Amino acid sequence: MRRHSKKKNVVLAVLLLLGALYFISHSDFLISGWTRSDEQIPKELTWQADRLVSKESWVEQGDYLPFNVSYQLLAGAPSTQQRYLSIGLSSVKRMKGSYLIPTLQSLFSQSSPEERSSMVVIVLLADFDDGWRVTTVREIKTAFASELEQGHLVVLHVPQDWYPPLTGLKRNFNDAPDRVSFRSKQNLDYSFLIHYSAGLSRYYLQLEDDISSAKNFLTTIKRRVEEQEAKSPNWATLEFSALGYIGKLYKSAHLPLLARFLFVFYQEMPCDWLMAHFRVLLTQKEQIFFKPSLFQHMGTFSSFQGTYNKLKDKDFEEGLYANPAAEVFSDMSPYKTHIPKLAWDAGEGFFWGRSPEKGNHLTVVFTNPALVTGIFVETGSGGKDLLESALVEIGRDVVPTKNGEKSCTEFNSVGTLQNGRFEMQEMDKKYSSASSCLRIQVTDGQKDWAIIQKIRISTKPEPPHQA
Repeated sequence: MRRHSKKKNVVLAVLLLLGALYFISHSDFLISGWTRSDEQIPKELTWQADRLVSKESWVEQGDYLPFNVSYQLLAGAPSTQQRYLSIGLSSVKRMKGSYLIPTLQSLFSQSSPEERSSMVVIVLLADFDDGWRVTTVREIKTAFASELEQGHLVVLHVPQDWYPPLTGLKRNFNDAPDRVSFRSKQNLDYSFLIHYSAGLSRYYLQLEDDISSAKNFLTTIKRRVEEQEAKSPNWATLEFSALGYIGKLYKSAHLPLLARFLFVFYQEMPCDWLMAHFRVLLTQKEQIFFKPSLFQHMGTFSSFQGTYNKLKDKDFEEGLYANPAAEVFSDMSPYKTHIPKLAWDAGEGFFWGRSPEKGNHLTVVFTNPALVTGIFVETGSGGKDLLESALVEIGRDVVPTKNGEKSCTEFNSVGTLQNGRFEMQEMDKKYSSASSCLRIQVTDGQKDWAIIQKIRISTKPEPPHQA
């Protein structure tokens, strides 16, 4: 009896010990209470965040390649309904300046209500400074209460315990140890951010925390994705900015692989280099880059030691670029490679013509007729080489010309350049028929050369004809 009783007591003691260990290991209160002493950290910094599992990836369908990381939900909560686009940002404390709030303001203000309902922005506050995170969360809650409530914005953190070693790393390119540590941690930040975002949407867009956005960028991304899917659906990365790890679009089905790829090779090279290798491994050999860029780097000081950073994307246009497909002709002699088409295309290119004469023209012939709703023309550079005297006209009925080019048979004047510029909106209220041409006609010669920087138009579908 005594032996039996003793054995019973031992079993009971073991069970009690296991129960106590389980309770301690799963108790946020005890862990945070013992490690934080009297420090007052808001409750939201200890909430645990569950991630939605991506059902599209073979990696997660059978829980292959388990990825061990835990998230703290600091603000907001993602919708259980999958969105079209999730946008990932990672942010750390900077020695100089802070651009996170303006970046978020740009993303939301440049999107329509319909676009906002199709996206969710995920912000990973990746700095280990508790005080900075508390302050930043309060600023976000003040500025974006509506977006948080509606599930358009989620703020996360991953505790330092989940990170592998960040010091004593390989110096593959002979960089200073602190730079190697910085870029390696950045790879891990992105890895954790991408892993969390995998189940939230059909597509994932990677941005940085110091950018400004083009108007209606989501609509443009949708259109570009549709175009690319029609050409070839086997793409890995679409690029909407030429800079770093900004504006890179992925299919959500690829995110579990990408997260693990960045994690495994975190100390080998910078994130944008790893991204290029990932694209090639998924059999996309060449970059697929769309112009104009939809995102511009606006930060002046880098997140690495506050160093000065003047990077700018030369192909960025803040307004929505909507020029339709067209051919461009001119009888003005171009200077070197500054051909007429550059004034029509997106980017920083421009047309530079030698000494325009009266009667010279630049004519844009649309591939398909379009109902023009707005026209913007900008000439000159720094107050010089303005096109001083010219009409802006729209035309109908395309015909071939004697020199093998194209034009229209009938033109209507819509206005003249003033100080080298022309802008007109709501044109469809006066000109209700579709146009096939836009022409800039020189009305007076000038000795100075002329630069036509931009020709931009907006269009809308022609209303159906009533029977």
